[in-house]
Amino acid sequence: MAMGRRKKRVRQEGLWTPTAALPVSASHPFYRRLNQILDEKKFDEYVEAICEQFYADECGRPGLSPGIYFRLLMVGYFEGIDSERGIAWRASDSLSIRSFVRVALDESVPDHSTISRTRRLMDVETHQAVFQWVLQILAEKKLLKGTTIGVDATTLEANAALRSIVRRDTGEKYEEFLTRLAKESGIETPMREQLAAFATLNDGLLDLNGFLDVYEIKGGKVRWRANVPSNVTADRINALDGKTIESKPEGTSIGNAAEIEYLASGEGKKK
Repeated sequence: MAMGRRKKRVRQEGLWTPTAALPVSASHPFYRRLNQILDEKKFDEYVEAICEQFYADECGRPGLSPGIYFRLLMVGYFEGIDSERGIAWRASDSLSIRSFVRVALDESVPDHSTISRTRRLMDVETHQAVFQWVLQILAEKKLLKGTTIGVDATTLEANAALRSIVRRDTGEKYEEFLTRLAKESGIETPMREQLAAFATLNDGLLDLNGFLDVYEIKGGKVRWRANVPSNVTADRINALDGKTIESKPEGTSIGNAAEIEYLASGEGKKK
């Protein structure tokens, strides 16, 4: 057999490539079977239903589909990927992962910042509910056999009765995986009570014809900043557990104690 040479392969790429000519890889058997089960159990419909509360009815461009988002997290957890940036890279590089996540070849894989912001929308309890639902289905379909399962030579230890799964190599639980992703991205996954408090705050701001400017969780502290009309009284600001940051004729900037501390430290700039 003659040796192939790089020079003979240099050519100008065609302007159009028919779909039939696109490369197709052999699907990973675990992910292929997992997707078959998820489709049978209407996984996408399930996660869209329980995540509907976290999305606006009609506001801005469509967000990342919950089905794609949770599949990306599954890839990260099953393969021990350390960050959302790494998950995005893995999905971009692998045709079989693209097929599992349901991202077409002519579509861009979600950016790591999109994954982070989507995780920030949903509380920890919803993440746990989805993961437990998937684990229960895998146990019923016997995709989890015995106490261990191998994915790309990575061994996972599972206990379906407890609806939990632990990585044998690191001993990491799913909640710890979420925490690690949060630490890497700098955006923590909120708890349900934190999101409930945020929803109450947002309702209060809407009553004042105001709007939220910044909302995030760092180091367990929920900090927020908002803008309200200049005629809003101090009593109404106090009712939101807020303090005045800056007053201008066009409006008043307010925030909570964590935001005041943030600005006082010099990390944030007043608006």
